[in-house]
Amino acid sequence: MVQIKPVGDCGVLIELGNSISEAVNLKVMELNRKINQLSLEEILETVPAFCSVLVFYDPLKTDYDAVSKVLFQLSESLEATAGAGGKLVEIPVCYGGSFGPDISFVAEHGNITQEEVVRIHSGRDYRIFMLGFLPGFPYLGGMDERIFTPRLKTPRTRILAGSVGIGGEQTGIYPMDSPGGWQLIGRTPYRLFKPEEAGKPLYEAGDSIRFVPISQEEFEDITRKQEKG
Repeated sequence: MVQIKPVGDCGVLIELGNSISEAVNLKVMELNRKINQLSLEEILETVPAFCSVLVFYDPLKTDYDAVSKVLFQLSESLEATAGAGGKLVEIPVCYGGSFGPDISFVAEHGNITQEEVVRIHSGRDYRIFMLGFLPGFPYLGGMDERIFTPRLKTPRTRILAGSVGIGGEQTGIYPMDSPGGWQLIGRTPYRLFKPEEAGKPLYEAGDSIRFVPISQEEFEDITRKQEKG
């Protein structure tokens, strides 16, 4: 059931469901696309999430009732089209060792080997349900339940940029140095967040990510090439 509610004096939140599911998220992305296709000057920004879209508008050009009416009309014709839109982004990851200090815990928790953790984690594509927490941090859905692992009891004060972690039923990538409580299983040499490029990451909500295992030598080689531009 669609619900629309005000957020502050210039925002409207439209909720298309109350659970994390691909079907609901596909509708979220379709609604977000339709809103942006309108190219309305009174709409300043849209923020798609797991099951909702937050719309910011210019209160000098429109109001809550007008924006709500447009959103409701658009939501009536939504379809959850599997695989619609979005691109596939391959992310190289060096698993274990100093890059993934928690991979042994993930393996023990799932009663599997560290090699199996790598195989399972890199063995499927992950849908980006939303970006949040940090600029460019992708919340990825569809992880195999064999590697579901609870978050750390005490978060780390600093996690290095590029670290790949598991938090409960989800996996994600830290795009910059930051505190965090997810179990770290690897790291990518890719720079995912570049402030000098207007902060646009390699991906966006609605895309998919595929993790590709690499060696430490490959990690260092990619890092050197990036440093050279």
